[in-house]
Amino acid sequence: MNTANYSTFIEFLKQYGGPILTLLGAALAAGMSGMGSAKGVGIVGEAAAGLMTEEPEKFGKSLILQVVPGTQGFYGFITALIVLSRVNLLTGNIMDIPLQTGFQLFMGCLPVALVEFYSAIAQGKAAAAGIQILAKKPEKFFDGVIYAVMVETYAVVALITSILIIVNIKL
Repeated sequence: MNTANYSTFIEFLKQYGGPILTLLGAALAAGMSGMGSAKGVGIVGEAAAGLMTEEPEKFGKSLILQVVPGTQGFYGFITALIVLSRVNLLTGNIMDIPLQTGFQLFMGCLPVALVEFYSAIAQGKAAAAGIQILAKKPEKFFDGVIYAVMVETYAVVALITSILIIVNIKL
């Protein structure tokens, strides 16, 4: 192994690792939750489109179910904003973030990045099942909404976890 390259990499990591990990964490929080929400909203949209061909008057209720998986994307976006605003307010320059702090911020973003991605897709599937309820038993529509919203519990737990980690990191 060429120790000169190793030394150069370590110096690079010391100098730029904090900002890189901070930005990577924020990007994963916003990106993965957004991808999950896009997939979840798409799943419900596909189910709702079939219902609209037969009963277009149910558009408003089907739209409620379609919107629900989109919340996870907002949670990721909020998390990324909190990270970036904390860095900006407390250091004034993201390049001043040390490696240790960048790693902590990165780790703080992981609950939102991972849980929101998966829960948005799961919520999309539950909401699509709610479209089936709306189609066959419209009087039970809110039962379908409740099934979909139950998945939101875990999305909120991940959001709170990420926020608590991020705001408690000493910058």
